[in-house]
Formats: sequence, C-alpha cells, structure tokens
Amino acid sequence: MRTDLKVMSMQIEEKDRNFLFHPMTNLAAHDKSGPSVTIVEGHGATVTDSTGREYLDAMAGLWCVNVGYSHPDMAEAIRKQALTLPYFHAFSSMGTDLPAQLSERLIAMAPVPMSKVFFGNSGSDANDTQVKLVWYYNNVLGRPMKKKIISRRRGYHGVTVMSGGLTGMKNLHDGFDLPLPMIRHVRPPHRLWEREAGQTDEQFVASLVTEIERLIINEGPDTVAAMIAEPVMAAGGVIVPPETYFAKVQEVLDRYDVLLIADEVVNGFGRLGVPFGSTAVGMRPDLMTVAKGITSAYVPLSAVLVSEKVWKVLLDGSAKYGSFGHGYTYSAHPLAAAAAMANLDIIEREGLIAQVASKGKFLHEVLRDRFADHPNVAETRGMGLMASVEFVESREPLRPFAPQGAFAAAVTKAAREFGVITRALPDADTVSFAPPFVTTEDELEQMVTGVRSALDRAVAEQRSGA
Repeated sequence: MRTDLKVMSMQIEEKDRNFLFHPMTNLAAHDKSGPSVTIVEGHGATVTDSTGREYLDAMAGLWCVNVGYSHPDMAEAIRKQALTLPYFHAFSSMGTDLPAQLSERLIAMAPVPMSKVFFGNSGSDANDTQVKLVWYYNNVLGRPMKKKIISRRRGYHGVTVMSGGLTGMKNLHDGFDLPLPMIRHVRPPHRLWEREAGQTDEQFVASLVTEIERLIINEGPDTVAAMIAEPVMAAGGVIVPPETYFAKVQEVLDRYDVLLIADEVVNGFGRLGVPFGSTAVGMRPDLMTVAKGITSAYVPLSAVLVSEKVWKVLLDGSAKYGSFGHGYTYSAHPLAAAAAMANLDIIEREGLIAQVASKGKFLHEVLRDRFADHPNVAETRGMGLMASVEFVESREPLRPFAPQGAFAAAVTKAAREFGVITRALPDADTVSFAPPFVTTEDELEQMVTGVRSALDRAVAEQRSGA
C-alpha cells in the first residue's frame, strides 16, 4: 500500500472515531478502535476501501444497492434533476412533476390494487406512517379502542419509537423502553427453531395461525387494528414462510377486521426474482411499505401504498379533523423521485428481475454445494438473490452457539480478509447474502467461496481458543 494512501486512511479513521456516531454499533468498541473498514468507492458489485483494497459486496450495502454501485444512468438522472428542481415541498397541495409520475407508476406496479402513495425518507418512517394511518382510519370509523398492532419476533420494521417496537428483536428494544404498550409479537414462521419435531408444514402453519387468532380473541377483536409482516423476513434470518402461511393468516385477519401491512422494504422491486414479495408468498395487503430498492439507495426515499378501502376512510377524515396533520419536509422529494424513476427504468430495460430469478437459482445451488454437509451449518435458505447460512454448535442434536451472535460475527470479520463483505444477522448465528442484481455468476461463486473460507477459519480459531 502506498505511504500516502496509508496516511490518508489513518487520518480518515481517526476523524471517524473522534466525531462520527455510528448506528447499530458497539459504541465503546468503536470509540476504542475506530471503523473496521472505510469504504470510499464502489462500482457494480465491488467496493473499495480507503487503503485501495477491493471487496465484493455480498449485501448490496444493506439489501439495497440493487442496480449496483455508480450506475451512470443513475448519476445522470440525479445530476439533471439537481440542475432543474433540486427540491420543493408537498405540503398544502403543492405539487411537483416527478413525484406525481412516480406515484402513478407505483400504483400500476403494485401486486394488489392500491389507490394512493405517500412518500417519506426511510422504511422506518414509512412504517411509523403506516401505524398512524391505521389509527386515523379507526378513529374516523369511530373505533377508538382498535389500535393494537401485531408483529412477529425476528421481524424487522425499522428503529423509530414505533417501528423499533414493531421490530421483533430484543437488542433493538434494550435501553430504549420499547416496545410501546400497544404492540404484540407472535412467533415467526421459522421452521428451524419454531417447528416442533415431526410437524408437517401444514401442521406448523396451523399452530402459528392458531396463535395469532388466540391473541386477537384474548386481546379483544375490537382492540386489534393491524398486523405487519415482511413477505420473506430479511434481517430476522432470511426466513421464507411455508406456502400456505399467508393465506391462512389472511383468513384470520379478515375474520376479525384486522388490516394487513406488507413490509416490502427489502423484498420489493425484484429482490426475490419477482417484482414484489407479496406475489411470491400470496399476501393481499391493505397497505404496503417500500423503500431501499425503490432508488437502489442512491437517494433516500420510502413510500406507503394505500388501498382504496383505506383511502376512502381517510378522505372521510377531512370532515372530522380538517387538514391531514402528517408529513415530512422531504415527502415527495423531486430529486428522490428522479432517482426512483431512473432506477425502475434500469431494472426494466436491463431485465434485472429475470436475472435475479436465474442468478438466485445459481446462488442457492452453490450455497448448498459449499455448506450443506458442514457440521456447523444447520441450513442454507432463501429466495432469489436473498439467502442466508445459519451456523450451529451442533447439528445432531441441533444446538445453537452460546452466546449467540459471536460466531457469525467472527465469520463476517474473516470474510473481509477473503475479499467479501457479508453481514451477521441479529438474534442468531446467521450470515446473509443479498448482492446487487448486476452481480455475475462468477462473482456470486467468489462470494460464497470467500464466506466458506471464512467459516473454516472461524472454526479453526474457535478450536484453538484464539
């Protein structure tokens, strides 16, 4: 490494350690050691750190850089819009052109009929908006007690005060007085740990659905407003539900007039090899949340899609409450809309969703080939370009590492030494794969090979006591 690059890297890391407050980070460890790596450049599926070292990004950032890094069409669309109309607001019926066009496009793309689009900035704020809409909806209908929201353990829905509580992960609650008292959690459809020995998928689904129905009955149907769910759970472990799961859940929700919110933040816009996860798993949501892949994360943007059933009630709220008292400075941001339109154009023009379906099959074949027989691998799973490998201390009998999380963290750290960036998921010893859609099959194979080498190193270090 050149001396000037080494000096520059050290300076950047010191500034980071001294001044930057990192999310989802052990603050004391970071305060002592600084960043593990500093990324300064990216192209396609490859990112480069401040020392000039390249890595294959097996996570597309955080499940989001779908069209790859530094796509010239994205850069040009953002540049052009910045020189035309970089910003204007949407308050008080003020309109701009691209958000209106993007709204029409999203309604046309939606997997189930939707009516209107509300724009925000992140998946977290969008799920906050969803809860406010559900509460407003029930207030307009004269049902002030119908406010509880059902979520699932391991589900990830954001980190605001409301969405952080919806997220079913203890480490996102600790120290923050979460979840709020109107949130209830049920089991996820995670076969590995939740299904009883000998249960078929149908029996497993029946037990999960029975749990949801009993919860609604015990809480009182007049108090339960909505359920939020990812089609395929992402940060919770890349958990694909059994085939009939959402159809059976929907029957219960319909029976008690409980709305369904589909959190498509990770699944949406092609990650599973189809445009939306709701289609892949048979969801019929009343409300949808999208973010991440809507702009491939080039510019922050989220959207809430509202069905006609809900929209009609919201309209009636004008007579009762007057102006709708919710919105953000950056709602319907024209620069973000320009990025989204360009991103969707690229996905369509380059046939990326079909590529995801094809490359996804290849990825899962390689994962099974490299990991299926390893004594510390419980299973590989996923759909499309979204996959995970779950590590255990023992397969027979099935026994997790204790404490959980440290082993997967060791694997991800070692993977960087082999030129691969992956992610250790919370609440388990699981690493994930969600590479850019433009990743080649050769790059996919390199990613898997790098993580397998990292696993071997982590096992060797554990045995040696290092």
